[in-house]
Amino acid sequence: MNTLLGKDLMGKAISDYYHNQLKGKLETETNISELDDFPIEYLFRDFGEMNDLEQNALMRAKGRVLDVGCGAGSHSLYLQDVKHLDVTALDKSPLAIEIAKARGVKNAICTDLLFLEETPFDTILLLMNGTGIFQNLDKIDEYLQKLHTLLVENGEILIDSNDIAYMYDRDEDGGILIPANGRYYGEVEFITHYNHEIEVFPWLYLDFNTLHHAARANGFLSEIVIEDGPAYLAKLTKI
Repeated sequence: MNTLLGKDLMGKAISDYYHNQLKGKLETETNISELDDFPIEYLFRDFGEMNDLEQNALMRAKGRVLDVGCGAGSHSLYLQDVKHLDVTALDKSPLAIEIAKARGVKNAICTDLLFLEETPFDTILLLMNGTGIFQNLDKIDEYLQKLHTLLVENGEILIDSNDIAYMYDRDEDGGILIPANGRYYGEVEFITHYNHEIEVFPWLYLDFNTLHHAARANGFLSEIVIEDGPAYLAKLTKI
């Protein structure tokens, strides 16, 4: 079993909240944004409290579903209990998977997507900035190729992200002033603070054009399903 390498602070906060033992605030930041409170109850919300991108994706889901990065299991529970679909919930956090199961998710697996060995799915969901699991552009092909093997021929991958170009300054010609390290502007360090501990890991925000070209190179057609400002939900299907 391949579990999350690190402190699993998000999983600890999920578990503590579920057991009414939350130890202070859960806070998040990135290397390009300021520290902010993360309301842990947000991960326990029901369908009516979810945003338009999530609701749209859940309504489109059909057949056998893989919920990647399931967290506390809210998306999986809606699909399982309301739409009566066959759902596999996946997360690298052992504590998150423990709580997803405690909440009633019938099939929850703790592993990295790259290590998942399952027969193909009709729908694969990667929500709440699902492109984040790719970590950086160097790994995107590896993850997309794995997703290709996990999707049936006529299936759909529903993935959301944010184009965070708006967070950067612009030059006189309108170009993005990215850091001197030359990385793609959507590659950030995501930092979690909980119970006097800090965890740092790579995270990837993708603009749709970059996702489109990467998807095409790995055997997918892509299109935007819905947009909400810089956020979008995309559909990937096999070529």
